[in-house]
Amino acid sequence: MKSKSNDYVIRVLDSPGQVNAADWNELLRLQREPTPFMRHEYLLALHASASAAPETGWTPRFITLQQDGSLVAACPMYIKTHSYGEYVFDHAWANAYAQHGLNYYPKALVAVPFTPVPGSRLLARGAAERLLLLQALLHWCEAEQLSSLHLLFCSAEDLQACEQAGLMLRHSVQFHWNNQAPTLAASRAALPPEGAHFALGRPSGEIPPYRDFDDFLASLSQEKRKKIRQERRKVADAGVSFRSAAGSAITPQDWDFFYRCYERTYLEHGNAPYLSRQFFRMMASNMPENWLLFIARRQGQDVAASLTAFDDSGAMPVAYGRYWGALQRVDCLHFEACYYQPLQWCIAQGYRRFEGGAQGEHKMARALLPVKTSSAHWLAQPEFSAAVERFLEREDQGIGQYLEDLGRRSPFKGASK
Repeated sequence: MKSKSNDYVIRVLDSPGQVNAADWNELLRLQREPTPFMRHEYLLALHASASAAPETGWTPRFITLQQDGSLVAACPMYIKTHSYGEYVFDHAWANAYAQHGLNYYPKALVAVPFTPVPGSRLLARGAAERLLLLQALLHWCEAEQLSSLHLLFCSAEDLQACEQAGLMLRHSVQFHWNNQAPTLAASRAALPPEGAHFALGRPSGEIPPYRDFDDFLASLSQEKRKKIRQERRKVADAGVSFRSAAGSAITPQDWDFFYRCYERTYLEHGNAPYLSRQFFRMMASNMPENWLLFIARRQGQDVAASLTAFDDSGAMPVAYGRYWGALQRVDCLHFEACYYQPLQWCIAQGYRRFEGGAQGEHKMARALLPVKTSSAHWLAQPEFSAAVERFLEREDQGIGQYLEDLGRRSPFKGASK
């Protein structure tokens, strides 16, 4: 589909492969909150590997805006026939539609499939282009008679455009680790707003990062410090050791072993994995510089693996906890593979933030602190839109109370209880 708005050309494309990769990545580079998961290579791998494709309920409709032949705005959009793999839950909304004889699906989604990492979604050269892109999305959804449009885990700039366009905002909570201990005053302060990724109370540059893992432990309360040491000792006493590999040092055999672990863990929970082996082959080929693998070994055999993404292209290097799996059960192995090994690596390599993924209040005991994340929503049906707006107002009050409660449970020394 192609249309023209003033001097902008708007296109709706059926595949990320129809967008020039260099142009897309350059647009991403200009954003304030880019992540490697919005790179063209990542989105293309999701589609080409059939992980996020029409066969799995993710029909791509990438939207681009061009001006004088140059890409000035773009976003990934999917037509969804279900709500799986999103991590912002609207099943109750779909059920309410069904109870009134209405179809909630198909709906439109602007997100990175299976990847609840906050960041830029509406890629644009400026605020005007971002708003025009969003308006094009809304007009297209209306023309296609879709029930709704949802933008998940948005950046602050995305949210500003969404509010300007009249979309409803919804908030949730994730847990992120910062490579610096908060001050006493900060640990007692209110939690940061969405998108704030610095130690509470001071900008990042004023508090030095941890010297090593013991320095990190020393910043915690005695109870939390003791718990982490006990968990790590259980893994060591079970005879488990770890090795790590990053980038091109991750061999095809390592990737194969990781996928065995990843697939096994999904199947043990009664589900097929979202991501195919071909997806990870494409990551190893097209984005090797963004991946870090930890492999656990016991009695001469590899028994578990965790995969972390990382990005050192910006001013503040960031790591992202992503996937894990195990072939043997070892007490506390999950905590070691998914938190302590990555945190130890982040400290050694000078990475300033580690994002722990969706949900997981238990992460606070490992010094991952709560951060508000946000999404934006438009519903075509006025009565349902009004009902959802009332629901979101009540939910937001609950989120605020939850954050206040979490703020009183800081794992750091000197925090108020």
